[in-house]
Amino acid sequence: MAALLVAACLDLPGFGGRRHPYGDRAVHASLARHTANVISSINFDQRAYDTLGEMSILFAAVLGCVVLLRQARDEHRARPAPAEVARPVRRYALLVLPIALVTGLYVIAHGQLSPGGGFQGGVVAATALHLLYLGADHQALERVRPLAAYEILDALAVCAYLVLGLAGVLAGTAYLANTLLPYGTFGTLSSGGAVPLLNAAIGMEVAGAVVVLLAHFLDQAVEIEEEHGK
Repeated sequence: MAALLVAACLDLPGFGGRRHPYGDRAVHASLARHTANVISSINFDQRAYDTLGEMSILFAAVLGCVVLLRQARDEHRARPAPAEVARPVRRYALLVLPIALVTGLYVIAHGQLSPGGGFQGGVVAATALHLLYLGADHQALERVRPLAAYEILDALAVCAYLVLGLAGVLAGTAYLANTLLPYGTFGTLSSGGAVPLLNAAIGMEVAGAVVVLLAHFLDQAVEIEEEHGK
């Protein structure tokens, strides 16, 4: 492996040169399949297998945290008392929350057109909900964050990515091949073939995973206590 790595490095194009074989091919494939954002084309079309692995890592990491942070036998839940929040913090958080949430959804929806996509937009949308924790209290956050629903969303998003890949196999092409849907009009939301659907699945998975992850850490911080009150 070391010898192959050295051989590959010696054959790399010169730094700052005009020869970029991978970049040229990636841009050409992106334009051929009407995906304006080349990064999204690489993530959800040319190297969709890699994205499947990244999504699986995130899903496994969240699952591991859920198992490790579950309530133990010597712990109990104590409802936290509402904390006093400064008025400027409350006003700012409640004002920015809907803006941040819409921004996250916008980044997900336009991932095939502009910088961003499911990974970035999912994180923005998930963390936007937690501005309610900063601007109000933990109980207010719980009312808009039914944890079971987000756990189901996380699992369904992973399944959606897998099913979209299998759809290509059933249609007679390769797994995750971007040949199932028409490529649409370049520069529109419906362009890119299967890229917008895979991008949306990743956005839902990341958003659900981050919400579930933060929920369990917050539970450990403000709700779950040992029997002796520690």
